[in-house]
Amino acid sequence: MSDRGAARTTNAATPAPAVAATPAPASPGPWDSRSRALLPGGPPPETPAAPAACAAPAAPAAPLAHTGRPAARRGPADPVKALLHRHRELCARAVDPLEIAAGLEAHGITDRTAARFRHRDVFSLAEELYARAPRTTADGISGPRPPGARPADARPPWAGPSGWGRWTALALLPGAVCSLTVLGLDHTSGQRRLAIALAGALALAGALSANLRRGPLRAEGRTHPATSLCVYGLLASLLCGDGLLAALVSGGPDGPWPASPALLVAPSFAVLPAAWCAHLFSAGARRGLASSRALADFAAVARPLLLTLVGLFAVALTGLYLLAAAVFGEEKGGAHGALAATPGGALAPTIAFGTLLLLARLLTVHGFPGAAATGLAAACALELLSCASVLAGRLPGCDALAVPVRAVAETWGAAAVPVLACGAAALGLLAHATVALSRASAHT
Repeated sequence: MSDRGAARTTNAATPAPAVAATPAPASPGPWDSRSRALLPGGPPPETPAAPAACAAPAAPAAPLAHTGRPAARRGPADPVKALLHRHRELCARAVDPLEIAAGLEAHGITDRTAARFRHRDVFSLAEELYARAPRTTADGISGPRPPGARPADARPPWAGPSGWGRWTALALLPGAVCSLTVLGLDHTSGQRRLAIALAGALALAGALSANLRRGPLRAEGRTHPATSLCVYGLLASLLCGDGLLAALVSGGPDGPWPASPALLVAPSFAVLPAAWCAHLFSAGARRGLASSRALADFAAVARPLLLTLVGLFAVALTGLYLLAAAVFGEEKGGAHGALAATPGGALAPTIAFGTLLLLARLLTVHGFPGAAATGLAAACALELLSCASVLAGRLPGCDALAVPVRAVAETWGAAAVPVLACGAAALGLLAHATVALSRASAHT
C-alpha cells in the first residue's frame, strides 16, 4: 500500500472532531469562516459556545390562569420587620409586651389585622415585636431585648409596706382637714368663723392636690384646663346650691341662703375608697391583659371589673355619708341638722356627685381627659342653668322657662336638681368608660 493510500485509510478511520453548531447571530456575534479568512494575522481564538440557556432568550412564562400554579406571595418576606420599623418608638420604650399590644390597638391594629402578619392575635404579635425590639446597653451595644426586662423605676412610688402606709395616711388627710374645719365652724362665729372657713378651704385644696399628684389618682400631663374649674363649681353647688335653688323657687332670696359644710365630710373621706378602686381597677386590668389572648377576651374582663368597682365605691360613699350624718347631724344641729333630719335627702346628691368625680378621674388617669372634662362641664352647666331659668322666669312673658325646674323642686325637693344633673353626667361617663376603658390601649 502506498503512503497516499495509508493516509487515506488513517483519515477515514479517524472521525473528524464534532464542531458545535452555533446559531448565526443576527447582529455582531461570533466570527464566521469568511471573517477569519480576511484577517492578516490569522483567525482569533475560538470563542466557546454559549450554553443553550443563554444562547436563546427564555420564553415568557405562561399566565397563572393557564398554568394552574398558585400565585406567589407578594410583599416583604418579613412583614413584622416593617411593622417594627413603623412603630420603633413604641417598641423601644415598652417595658413589657402588653404595652406594645395596647399601642398597636390604639393605632387600629386588631386581631384580624394581626393575621396579615402571620399571627393569631395582637398579643402574640406584640410578643414578637417586644422580643425583636432593639435595646441600648451601658456600653452602647444594641441588641434584642431580653424577655421580662423592666426598668428599675417601673414600680409605683407607693409600692411597698412603708409606701402603702404613707399613701393611706395621705388619702385620709382630706377627710381629717374637712372634719376639723366643720368642727371649728360649729364652735365659732363672726370674723373668726370666716377665717376658719378660708383656712380650711385652702388646707382641703392642698390635701386634695397632694392626693391627685401621688398615688393611684395621679394623672401627670393628662388633665384638662377646664376640669378644676368645673369641680370647684360642683363643690359650691353641693355646699349651697340646694339652699339657693329653694330660695329662688320660693320667691327669694331674701337674705343669705343656708350652707351645709358637713356635706363635704363624706366626699372628702371618700378619697381613700376612690384611690383604692382606681388601684384595683388598674391592677385587675393588667392581670386581664396578661391572661387574655385576644382583645375581646380583655374587654370581657375589664367591663365587669369597672362596673363592680363603681358599685363598691357607691356603697362605701353611702356608708361614709350615714356616718357623717350621725356625727355632724344629730349631735350638732343648726345647718347640720338638715343632714340628720332627712338622712336620705342629701344622700342621692352626694352619691351622684362622688360617682361623677370617680368616673371623671378614672377617664383622666387612663388617657381620656377630654371626655372627663365634658361630663363635668355638662353637670356644672345644668346646675347653673337650673338657677338661671328660675331667675329668667321672673321676666315678663318668660314664665315658661321656670316651669320645669319649679315642677321638679316642688315635687321631689330642691336636692332633685343636682341629682338629675350629676346623675345624668355620671351615666354618660359610665357608658363612655365601659367602652373606652375596656380597650387595651387605655392601660399603658
